[in-house]
Amino acid sequence: MTIAAADPRSFLYGHGLEPDEARSLTERLLARAEDGELYLQYRKTEAFGFDDGRLKTASYNTDAGFGLRAVSGEQTAFAHASEISAAAIARAGDTLALIDPATGPKAAAPRGNNRHLYTDADPIDLVPFDVKVNLCQTIDAAARARDPRVVQVSVSLTGAWSVVEIVRPDGFVATDIRPLTRLNVSIVVEQNGRRESGSFGIGGRELYDRLIAPETWNRAIDEALAQALVNLEAVDAPAGEMTVLLGPGWPGVLLHEAVGHGLEGDFNRKGTSAFSGRIGTRVAAPGVTVVDDGSIGGRRGSLSIDDEGTPTQENILIEDGILRGYIQDRMNARLMGVAPTGNGRRESFAHSPMPRMTNTFMRGGKDDPAELLSRVKRGIFAKSFGGGQVDIVSGKFVFSCTEAYRIEDGRLGAPIKGATLIGDGPSCLTKVRGIGNDFALDEGIGMCGKGGQSVPAGVGQPTLLIEGLTVGGTAV
Repeated sequence: MTIAAADPRSFLYGHGLEPDEARSLTERLLARAEDGELYLQYRKTEAFGFDDGRLKTASYNTDAGFGLRAVSGEQTAFAHASEISAAAIARAGDTLALIDPATGPKAAAPRGNNRHLYTDADPIDLVPFDVKVNLCQTIDAAARARDPRVVQVSVSLTGAWSVVEIVRPDGFVATDIRPLTRLNVSIVVEQNGRRESGSFGIGGRELYDRLIAPETWNRAIDEALAQALVNLEAVDAPAGEMTVLLGPGWPGVLLHEAVGHGLEGDFNRKGTSAFSGRIGTRVAAPGVTVVDDGSIGGRRGSLSIDDEGTPTQENILIEDGILRGYIQDRMNARLMGVAPTGNGRRESFAHSPMPRMTNTFMRGGKDDPAELLSRVKRGIFAKSFGGGQVDIVSGKFVFSCTEAYRIEDGRLGAPIKGATLIGDGPSCLTKVRGIGNDFALDEGIGMCGKGGQSVPAGVGQPTLLIEGLTVGGTAV
């Protein structure tokens, strides 16, 4: 088979490997295995960093390679190389010969999929270099002109385009095109010798069109500046156990970290998660429904297929407070006797897949967010989060708030600084006392880390009222 130059697959084939060779090699090299695949990838990335009124960094990179994996029982053999050729794949196959021969039946191929979330269009090549640089410069100038208190502006613009193909020994072949773009604006303001910062990011699996539109980058400036100015007025955060109101959208990162990882199949198969063995039992307050869905077009965590060829789908993990299922790749699903859920993900061709989240969120409820606020006598409203630390197995977390406010007698009070939320995911879900009707997904900036691998991911939630969380503060 010949691949036409305009076909994205031409980046994978024609330079030392042909599609028919890939299929025959995979069939021969994985003959002893129960499951496995040849994963081919071509990727190009670019990044611009504009700081202190000038372009500080500009990078452009391409890479390509393959990962060859064989699975038998709980054993995995994996080899990779940054050379896509029949000879390199054959050499990798020699290392896989050490795996024990499969004793059970061969794993079935993933189900077919005619849905493709993205076109072949490449965001990096469609927009000229000078347009991207001018965009960063324009944002910098516009942000400085917004308010005389602005003393520093940082703009970053990144793009990526990837072609992947999964080739299996049973003849199954699947291809996916994956664009990814992001714009981030950070602003530092100064008043009376005090400096504070604010930031805003936006992106997704899309071309640059939305990011370079004036309404988008002006909104990014406005949001970052508003957060910085709020922080100028912030007072020390209170400390102690109190009621917390979480804003919609990005605060769902707390759910992702403190709960989502505990619902991944590998932790539950090994019995190391707080949710292990609890299918069908109540793990959250009534009304709490948690979903992972990698099939939402344009979202940062979305894929047409996962990195094993399984189509992505909506997976209801917790329904009305009852645990319904886990996030699964092929190996863990097979060993647990369930179906894969389209969550076998890897950072690149140089990594083996594992069960990972895509877009994980809590569905909206029926409560009016204003009414939820009115219920709080003393607490805090956490609008946005920054960094945090999480023990994936136990779900224990510490998250820092980048924008938060006191709540006193049902009303928002002064903005606060230095607030951290401390708790654990499983018990946190049981303390939910109100679920807003204002569900929102995040703006498309999330990255998820696990086992030394990072992949793009999405989060989301409505306004949530949670009773009895520990707030770490700086007030004395």
